[in-house]
Amino acid sequence: MPQPPGLNDAERRLWAAFPAGTTVELGDDRPAGPLPDRIVRAEVIGQLLLGACETRPGSVAAVRLRGAYILGRLDLAGGLVEHELRLERCRLVEEPDLSNAQTRQLRFAECRMPGFDGGGLRADGYLSLSGSEIEGQVRLPRAQLGGGLRMNGTTITVAPEEWAVYSGGLVVDVGTFIRDARITGGVRFVGARMNGGLFMEGTVIESPGGHALDGQNMVVEDACELSRGFSALGTVRLRSARVNGIVSFSRGRLDSGDPARQALHASHMQADELLLWPDRKINGRVSLSYSRIGVIMDHPSVWPDELWLNGLVYETLRGADFKDRLSWVSRDNEFHLQPYEQLAAWYHGTGFDDLARKVQLAKLRARRRRLHVVGRVWNHVLDWTVGYGYRPWLAFAWFAALLALGTTVFSIEHPRPMKPKDELPAFHALVYSLDLLIPLDTFGQQLAYDALGWSRWVAYGLVTTGWVLATALIAGVTRVLRPN
Repeated sequence: MPQPPGLNDAERRLWAAFPAGTTVELGDDRPAGPLPDRIVRAEVIGQLLLGACETRPGSVAAVRLRGAYILGRLDLAGGLVEHELRLERCRLVEEPDLSNAQTRQLRFAECRMPGFDGGGLRADGYLSLSGSEIEGQVRLPRAQLGGGLRMNGTTITVAPEEWAVYSGGLVVDVGTFIRDARITGGVRFVGARMNGGLFMEGTVIESPGGHALDGQNMVVEDACELSRGFSALGTVRLRSARVNGIVSFSRGRLDSGDPARQALHASHMQADELLLWPDRKINGRVSLSYSRIGVIMDHPSVWPDELWLNGLVYETLRGADFKDRLSWVSRDNEFHLQPYEQLAAWYHGTGFDDLARKVQLAKLRARRRRLHVVGRVWNHVLDWTVGYGYRPWLAFAWFAALLALGTTVFSIEHPRPMKPKDELPAFHALVYSLDLLIPLDTFGQQLAYDALGWSRWVAYGLVTTGWVLATALIAGVTRVLRPN
């Protein structure tokens, strides 16, 4: 087919090179302005991709263009594109529109453009925007990218409160690679399916006061790498995400911009492993509520001041010792039983029953702050006397100390007999003290002798503390058997 009339030199070169897929180089750099010898109209590129030029048997036809200044809008919306499009170091004056198009491989390498519309795009190959400068939104809702998504080294700039990358229901096979990118505005991957993993190492996202990365309900096969220089100014939301692999924030940075806002919202998430070990303390709240995670590896130096763990279930913990883990479960401003129960169950399952009991003690002491005055007093009594039933030896220690006190007192100050001596058992200070401490008149001494003077108050004290110890021991054992 002959070339259409009205083409300039650059367009004629492109038309002639298309059947063989030869790269047309108009310059090695990206043009800053409309240089006459580097201008290519977008409609000419669209015509080639949509079949206006015959292909050559034995060759793979493609549009491969380098260093062009592209005028007009590249409009392939709804089209069937059977040829590769590769633009390198080009300047696109208007936003390309590939919405609802069916294409092969698309590559915009080190280009500059005012946005990208790929809503509903279906590409058999990959979509690459690597190295490009995009001054507007990249839209990929409902897109299906069979060969992966690449935005390595890409710079995207919109208003901070807007979405720089906007997608919903995005499906990416092979892998999503957004490494070393600089993004002003949020990245939205709600409902996305990343079948080859999500890799955002070294990427900086700035969306202060908003969502830096919204991956709610996202499914990631393999790994979700938000690590090694990844930085999010704003909330990272992975609520209800499912990652069949590791979620890593190793040597990354999480900063909500406000300690009262959430830096990481990962409630209801499922992951095989969570590596929450950024290069500095997390600024903002972190929520892992109702998530199910196989292995959690973190460190006390990076924990935020407020951490929500209610409902979190895990199999293994790494990176902190016992005392730090007690602080870990207590960083929620609202008291919940479940984080303590889960931590105690983990220590019990790993063979550290003593540490599990200490976690249960910490749980009951933390609960004390929520009780009314009478409840707090009784809570203290249970703690001091029997350790809520987890340390029953305390009751015996108290009992032995009080028994020694009573024996000493009544050895010095004998009680008076209540009946004639021939009708009474022989007095013994130790046995008498035992009778006072044990709520039942076991040895017959309590009813046979009556303390006098100041020793009577000691007797009253022994009777009272005996009842308290017995009640506390029963209550503590009951609490252990039915902790909830």
